[in-house]
Amino acid sequence: MSLDHGGHVGKLPFNRVEMSNKIKQLIEELHSYCTPISNLLDKIPSHNLQPHMLAFTKRSDTSSEITQKNLFGRDAIFEKTLKDIISATQSGETFSVFPIVGPGGIGKTTFTQHLVNDPRIKQCFPDINIWICVSTNFDVLKLTKEMLSCLPATENEENNETTTNLDQLQKSIAQRLKSKRFLIVLDDIWECSSNDEWEKLLAPFKKNETSGNAILVTTRFPKIVEMVKKETNPIDLRGLDPDDFWKFFQICAFGRIQDEHDDQELIGIARQIADKLKCSPLAAKTVGRLLIKKPFHEHWMKILDNKEWLEEKHDNDIIPALKISYDYLPFHLKKCFSSFSLFPDDYKFEKLGIICFWDSIGIIDYTSKNKKIEDIGSNYLDELLENGFLIKKDDNNYVMHDLLHDLSRIISLEECAYISCSSFKANEIPKTIRYLSIFMHDNYVQNFEKEMCKLKERIQIKNLRSLMIFGEYRRLQMVNILRDTFKEIQGLRVLSIFMNSHSSLPNKFSKLVHLRYLKLISPSYSEMSLPSTVSRFYHLKFLDLKQWESDCSLSKDICRLKSLRHFVAKKEFHSNVPKVGEMNFLQELKEFHVEKNGDGFELGELGKLEELGGELNIHGLENVTTRQGAKEAKLMAKRNLVELGLVWNEKQEATVDDILDSLQPHSNIGGLRIIKHGGSVGPSWLCSNIIYMKNLKTLHLESVSWVSLPPIGQFYHLRKLKLKNITGISHIGPGFFGGTTEKSFTHLKEVEFHDMPELVEWVGGASCHLFSGIETISCINCPRLTVLLMSGWHISSTKDNTIWFPSLRTLRISRRPKLCLPPLPHTSMVSHIQTNCLSYDRTNLVIQNPQNPFELAFHNLSGIERLTTWDALLLSFMDLQKLDSLRHIEVSRCEETFLRGLDDGVVLHTVQTLEIRQFSLTRKSLSNLFKCFPALSRLDVSASSDEDHEEVVLQFPPSSSLRNVCFDGCKNLILPVEEEEGAGLCGLSSLESVTVINCDKLFSRWSMGGAAAQTQSTIYPLPPCLKELRLRNQQSMLPMALFANLTSLTRLALYNCKGITLDGFDPLITFNLEHLEVYNGRDGKAEPYSVAADLLAAVARTKTMPAGSFQLVRLYVDSISAVLVAPICTRLSATLQRLYFSYDWRTEKFTEEQDKALQLLTSLQVLWFYYCRALQSLPQGLHRLPSLQEIRIWGTQKIRSLPKEGLPDSLRVLTIESCGPEIYEECQKLRGTRPDIEIIAYIARAES
Repeated sequence: MSLDHGGHVGKLPFNRVEMSNKIKQLIEELHSYCTPISNLLDKIPSHNLQPHMLAFTKRSDTSSEITQKNLFGRDAIFEKTLKDIISATQSGETFSVFPIVGPGGIGKTTFTQHLVNDPRIKQCFPDINIWICVSTNFDVLKLTKEMLSCLPATENEENNETTTNLDQLQKSIAQRLKSKRFLIVLDDIWECSSNDEWEKLLAPFKKNETSGNAILVTTRFPKIVEMVKKETNPIDLRGLDPDDFWKFFQICAFGRIQDEHDDQELIGIARQIADKLKCSPLAAKTVGRLLIKKPFHEHWMKILDNKEWLEEKHDNDIIPALKISYDYLPFHLKKCFSSFSLFPDDYKFEKLGIICFWDSIGIIDYTSKNKKIEDIGSNYLDELLENGFLIKKDDNNYVMHDLLHDLSRIISLEECAYISCSSFKANEIPKTIRYLSIFMHDNYVQNFEKEMCKLKERIQIKNLRSLMIFGEYRRLQMVNILRDTFKEIQGLRVLSIFMNSHSSLPNKFSKLVHLRYLKLISPSYSEMSLPSTVSRFYHLKFLDLKQWESDCSLSKDICRLKSLRHFVAKKEFHSNVPKVGEMNFLQELKEFHVEKNGDGFELGELGKLEELGGELNIHGLENVTTRQGAKEAKLMAKRNLVELGLVWNEKQEATVDDILDSLQPHSNIGGLRIIKHGGSVGPSWLCSNIIYMKNLKTLHLESVSWVSLPPIGQFYHLRKLKLKNITGISHIGPGFFGGTTEKSFTHLKEVEFHDMPELVEWVGGASCHLFSGIETISCINCPRLTVLLMSGWHISSTKDNTIWFPSLRTLRISRRPKLCLPPLPHTSMVSHIQTNCLSYDRTNLVIQNPQNPFELAFHNLSGIERLTTWDALLLSFMDLQKLDSLRHIEVSRCEETFLRGLDDGVVLHTVQTLEIRQFSLTRKSLSNLFKCFPALSRLDVSASSDEDHEEVVLQFPPSSSLRNVCFDGCKNLILPVEEEEGAGLCGLSSLESVTVINCDKLFSRWSMGGAAAQTQSTIYPLPPCLKELRLRNQQSMLPMALFANLTSLTRLALYNCKGITLDGFDPLITFNLEHLEVYNGRDGKAEPYSVAADLLAAVARTKTMPAGSFQLVRLYVDSISAVLVAPICTRLSATLQRLYFSYDWRTEKFTEEQDKALQLLTSLQVLWFYYCRALQSLPQGLHRLPSLQEIRIWGTQKIRSLPKEGLPDSLRVLTIESCGPEIYEECQKLRGTRPDIEIIAYIARAES
């Protein structure tokens, strides 16, 4: 140090590069001490575990697929359970619940997997089998969505799978389950907030038309058993019998059961270890993997002598056993394993994501200079997998067993914390944590703010290296709590967060310059763009925007992220990066658009990306005009590219052959797409020097005009071929493929010809056998196609019994009127067929308007469960007898065929559901119908026209098992009164649902209050067991007295029934109603008379019904004033969740009394106003409804504004449609002040 002449201290010299190298050298030296220090620490007694770290409640995802071939030690309980389930299918109950309970790792999931895959169970439940892994998140909406996604959609069904409306989701489930027997597994339920939530989940299954359904529930907790099945003994799984466990453990530790000839000393050690594992199957598998790797006495004795055996705390606690395996991991894998504690259970770990996470927090060991970070991380995953700490779901995803996740939390508790906003205590979080994850949800928890304030004071927020926030949250209050807690954050390396708005980000987001890993998630309803400050994070290596659903624009300086290795996002993001070549280390770029004026989108930008891999699609190649410009992409040097797309957005007439020739990819390329190339010849590297394309697996040529196509037969590894919109090709034969050999097409699985207007035939000749491996054939819009290898054959095999396309599973052919096909499916391997008139997917067969004669191979259709036909005149009932699994038939416009089948006397014993459209109902056809279908549980008949025919008295055989009937437009149908005419409907003891639409004569013989039989007792048209009654468009006089006996109704719907009167109405029929829908109005027009008003007024006057007796959950009426009165709202307060006002043209404003009555509905979640044309304002007290989540206003144009007092904090969705422009403008303003509300607003068209 020296002083200058002014007496000041001289500036110390500082060499950043030299200091950086020294630090790096020190770190590498420290690495060598990690393992011995870790071993030393293991010998120090561990601290007492904190209480909150022991309460682990989550697990990995599961499925119905059997993961353990044999089920050990469960024979007796397995057979008993199986017998009980089969017995329940014959009980007559809609469904039975079977709870399976036991501690973690005891084998509940494995036991259940073997149950549902047992052939006897499959035989009982051939229709629907659903497996849902519930875990800790018992979210009725989420689970309902999952179950709906597992059910096949019905024909012409509106897609409701993306809605958040629980009512619509449950309706869709009920629709898809029509007359189907189901088996549902709810695996690993940890919690359920109330019995109401459980009942809400089961709601759509309670009205299923088929009895004998089953729901299996697995759980660790007796309280869950008590809730799902009260007063019933559960299937209680405990540890295996010691003898059975010993056999199982031997297989895990030795690979087979030992005998007297094997190493007895090693067997003795194994016996002692087995005795320590408490007969837990998971402990056996975990420790067994450790033993089998090193079958040596010394190694096994170390495991036996490990001190963890002395720390067992509870009989069912196997964490110490699992920790033994952890202790034998090398140091770097211990760090990796600890990091899993920061993620939720049921979390699917993506390979790239977890590797980049490890790299960002400094776990990846860089000492190996010649390996990429990604390769090192991949090796880590493989090692964890081999040691049994991970389960591989597919090539890119892993999961972890719940008990192993428990272990990761325990061993990392001093550094890592995973907390839930609803159940954590700050004083239980160690002060030393540096990695924090928070699970958020939108339900505000009173203590959350208080505990977060404590946490902020307890830990060093500024020292946090990782912050991951899981879950969605829209409440501003929750956003502000998080923002306040983390306002001092500055040293983060990892940030993962849900953004509802820019205020969701930490206060100092722009200063997080040390970030290596950034994951941002946004909802689809948001219009916000990515924060512009992202481009400042110069050290960022991993940017994950895969779940960013908002605006895809990027700042112009995003290319400043020069350290970025992985940009996981949609193609729209990738194509928006200007000067992308400056991001030298980038490895993903799905799409690049060459622009005419450059501005950072020249093809040369790609040439700078030497690490680029995966998929790359280059668009706008018409803007590349020179061979040199094409070469600047340097595609041949990109050895990591897997798929390449070369796309001209406009087909160029000029010669561009040189351009394509200069875009030659590396020989490693596996997939190639060339679209709209305007040249006359293909590139030499594809069409002549094919050695460059030796690894090609997928070839897609579209809109090219080449004189000749590449020698496709010489691409020996080709798996998929797609030719689209290529003119000039009329014949595809052996010569077309450029010379075939016995190696040709041996890997080909999929062939697609699309928009080939001149293609006439594809013939194989002597080369047909080369296509034996094809699994999918698609011929779309090839109108002249007449020959398709197998077409024209009467059978699927030739004279020498060679079966063509023996591996074919999928056949798609559309718009090909001249093509003749053999009987389909031609083999039992085929699982999917789609043609102009035929749709088949193993269990469903749809035949529609066949223009050309075709044959069905009924011997290959044994799995068909549902048959739907339109205008299929050639189908016979004799053929249907061959379909042993057939349960559901829907027939439309096939009256002649159907009547002929009924007359033939064929009996179809398996059919449970019959829907007949455009059918003339006669006395004879109705009588024959029940002879032909004796097992019907659902009958749905729609008349063929509005013309009146002979009167048909509705008669059912006394043994009928009908549960659901629907008649639509049957104007000649009569319900009998006199007993000698038949039982009608009143004698059907199994009937649960009746729907009547436009059948005015149905009740014409019934007088007021029912009819008096010879016994002088009153009889009614419908049985008292009925649960649902829907009447629509009934214009004849119909007194409510006819339904006075229906006290079991849970749903009553009266739509546009002008003739309904309240004469003889008994309010007691509303006692059990859960759904009441009464309104007059259609086509946007209301009726002056409101049946709902009179009905509700009569209920309000009734004094015999005590308060709280109503069960209504859903109310749909055309009278606001009838509902919003204190007597009605008081009774509905505890139960009503959905209220719909429709076609009320009388109410203009809400009175003060009506406003107060509305506020009594404290359980209300959904409120709709639909075509309330006179209504001028909304209730001013809406903000006081504590549970309201959705408001929808439709066709109510006189409403000009939202309530002055605002909307409730609980509101999540506001939909305004076909209303005035004023309220639309208010919605636009609301978006800025309430980002937590999803606002869907469509301005009304001007009325002419």
